[in-house]
Amino acid sequence: MDNRPIGVFDSGLGGLTAVRSLRQILPEENLIYFGDTARVPYGGRSRETLLRYARQDVRFLRTHDLKAILIACGTVSTTSLTTLQAENDLPIVGVVEPTCRRAAAMTKNKRVGLIATLASVRSGAYEACLARIAPEVQVFAKPCPLFVPLVENGRIHPGDIVIETVAREYLEPLLETGIDTLILGCTHYPLLSEIIGSICGPGVTLVSAGEESAFELKRLLKARELRADPRRAGTAEFCVSDRVEDFERIASLFLQEELRHGARRVDIEQY
Repeated sequence: MDNRPIGVFDSGLGGLTAVRSLRQILPEENLIYFGDTARVPYGGRSRETLLRYARQDVRFLRTHDLKAILIACGTVSTTSLTTLQAENDLPIVGVVEPTCRRAAAMTKNKRVGLIATLASVRSGAYEACLARIAPEVQVFAKPCPLFVPLVENGRIHPGDIVIETVAREYLEPLLETGIDTLILGCTHYPLLSEIIGSICGPGVTLVSAGEESAFELKRLLKARELRADPRRAGTAEFCVSDRVEDFERIASLFLQEELRHGARRVDIEQY
């Protein structure tokens, strides 16, 4: 048994949906979450900038005695995962491969849609991964740059004309391709599942990157005998790089539970 914490990071607070999945799937594990709220969103940044940010995020998390890291950010997973894994001597899991495996298993007509940040779509990482896992699957990708800032501003509720209009503009061209499975390639997007699901209809299965990566981490920890004592209840610590004043309200929305404490501010430029 290994009770050391798991580090989780994202460009903002969207990765808290992955934390929620981890708390359901691995309730005994201690978690340390870092949201780079001062520099969100990552989606439109260059590959070089993204790698610099990701290295700083990892360096901060590694000031704690971690046993593993989950990159709860589709953009970093698609652009920087391989480099980060090569540079670090602990397990690092991204969201791309586990999500692609799930999508390949779910699609019946071999037509899979992908919505993600611009950087993730540009990288071609999901397409490359699916081509390796299931070469018969066609991928239809659509960048959705407005989703992250809208989600972070709480525009997630059905009936909100702004988010519904934006979502229809993004999704309707994808639906015309005949997809039967849609990858939510950013951990912010599960908060829009109800809206996305209503637009796509019951014939399209949604696959959440955060949830699938949590299952992947569980398998990895078991294989390496790194699971925590199952008799204990895990804790969660939250850190952000910008103002903490609104954290509890927004985080409660993402985690779908009331928080007992707020976040700690970190000067990420020091790392």
